[in-house]
Amino acid sequence: MKNLYKNILCVLALGLTVASCENYLDDAPKGSKIPTTLADFEAFIRNEYTNQMVNVEQAINLLNDRYQIPSDLSYNRLTNANYFWDETADRIDLNRADETTYYGQYAGISSFNLLIANVLTTTEATEDQKRIVWAEAKILRAMSYFNLVNFYADTYVASTASTKLAVPLITSADINAPSKQVTIQEMYDFILKDVNEAIPYLPKVSQTALHPNLGAGYAFSARVYLQMNNYTEALKYADLALAENNKLYDWTAFYNENKTFLETPNNYTLLATPMGYDYVENYTYRHGAYNYLRAEYDITVDRSQRFETGDARFLSRWKIRTVGTETYYRRLLSGMFNFGGITTVEVYLIKAECLVRAGQTSEGLAVLNTVRKTRILPESYQDIATADKTTAMNAILKTKNNELIFGLIPFADARRLNAEGVYKVSFSKVKDGQTYSLSSDSHMWTMPFPQGATKNPGNGTITQNVAK
Repeated sequence: MKNLYKNILCVLALGLTVASCENYLDDAPKGSKIPTTLADFEAFIRNEYTNQMVNVEQAINLLNDRYQIPSDLSYNRLTNANYFWDETADRIDLNRADETTYYGQYAGISSFNLLIANVLTTTEATEDQKRIVWAEAKILRAMSYFNLVNFYADTYVASTASTKLAVPLITSADINAPSKQVTIQEMYDFILKDVNEAIPYLPKVSQTALHPNLGAGYAFSARVYLQMNNYTEALKYADLALAENNKLYDWTAFYNENKTFLETPNNYTLLATPMGYDYVENYTYRHGAYNYLRAEYDITVDRSQRFETGDARFLSRWKIRTVGTETYYRRLLSGMFNFGGITTVEVYLIKAECLVRAGQTSEGLAVLNTVRKTRILPESYQDIATADKTTAMNAILKTKNNELIFGLIPFADARRLNAEGVYKVSFSKVKDGQTYSLSSDSHMWTMPFPQGATKNPGNGTITQNVAK
């Protein structure tokens, strides 16, 4: 499907233009096709390597969730600044490239805008079929805006959300459509409006893993409300999502099935990942930075120490390796990874956090332990049981960071928690005898817009949300 429609995909990404296009529906050049049927438009959702990719690589670097080889750190100065938490670095100056995070999300938004504007008047489909695709595009657009606002703007705080700027908002696929850099509150209002309008029309069963279903709509609502510190609504939608899909993958079984292979010394042959399109935990699937059949990231020794003893998911994904003077944990799985979508485990842990915050600590830990039983090997497993709210919250957040590694949510959660001020996130490490630190109130928790966007903002203006 991707190749069939690549000649009609003219992308506006607030400065990323295609010279031959006045708008998406102008006369097609020879050899191209103008979409008219619902199937023509629906193919944009299947264009997974453009519209369904969520690259948050610099957030992963800031969290030190991946191992970086020294040569890459020397070459990429922006990566080096984030990886070593260099608060003196001018990341605006270093971010000269047309960063994939920004342009990738706006490319998808432009396609989803196209669908929202046109699918209800397409041919060869029933009204119900048209409305489903319209609703799916609304959810995907809202998800993309959520990614942008939680990367390039400060985190949501109710008292300041109406005064701080977010990211440019554009709702048209026309090349010359105007944009406005709205406030954080306006962006969240827009996201929730899209979701609330879409939910009544979402199907219970997805056409493919790329198409959001009703469970995805509820799960994404829970994610948004949690980020807004609205724990009552987040819990409500988490329960609705889990009523649609509450399946958890048994990583202890996967590890035991592959134990001999995984424990063979110096064997780094890759296994096929179970976290692909048909992963039972998927609500909706979106790629991360690696968008083709690839292996996932390696991780540092420091990062490995944040996993629980006996974590079968960890033991199935990484193995320690030393090459020269460098020791790290080498990846063991290859294939597709749902780093940009939504899974049931995230919703379980949203529910657990909301219950603990509501004073239902034992109930929240019961939800957490439901997840852990499918992850921690029986010989290492013990229920986490405590009446202390802080201990319970730390256990939930630790599990969530490990489960959702390489996606946006650990970064978004850290920003949310730092703004709240109760469960602050900060880091410290020693490398080659030097100590590096990232404080919870560092400006580095907000990423700068790429220079290509600020210097060529399309039909609008863009103001940086961070000083450097």
